[in-house]
Amino acid sequence: MPELPDSVIENATRLTRRARESIDESEADAYREDRDERLAEHDFHARVRNEDARDVLVLHPDEWVSDGKIHPDRIEDTDRAVEIQLDGADHPDDWDAVEEHNAEVVERVRKAHGDDHAANVRAFADFMGNYYARPLESATDEEIREFLDDYYPRNVWPTEAQAAVVEQSLQIAFDVEEKRMPGTDF
Repeated sequence: MPELPDSVIENATRLTRRARESIDESEADAYREDRDERLAEHDFHARVRNEDARDVLVLHPDEWVSDGKIHPDRIEDTDRAVEIQLDGADHPDDWDAVEEHNAEVVERVRKAHGDDHAANVRAFADFMGNYYARPLESATDEEIREFLDDYYPRNVWPTEAQAAVVEQSLQIAFDVEEKRMPGTDF
């Protein structure tokens, strides 16, 4: 049974996600510092572990750290830790909400920019929904590269017109959601 109150776990998760989403590094540092101070009140520490290309927030007792490292073989009760998946939906029901949201974005792109862009955004929505169970505008630069370099050439049968504008289509999708597309300067 975790020793941390639910409210501390929720705040640590929220602050970690805000730090990850922040464009300004000093703002991200402030979120992490706030999180760490809240956890320190309970003698806990946070770290983010990458597991199967997904990030997991691990909240663990301070006593687990020795020489700046965690030694799992020295831990008797691992149930004291809390793990929160930071990427993807936490519940299967969330997939339906993600798909509904992404479909609305596709339709808005279709109405404003036409079928070629909408087809590309639909492919991107499928990629983000099926692989990450997240709204398309939450994609990281790495996920966008994965889509463009791997998924799109292998899984999408675009017309020449669609293939010629795929990157522009993604930019349009982010613009429709009033988000900055990762990897761009605007």
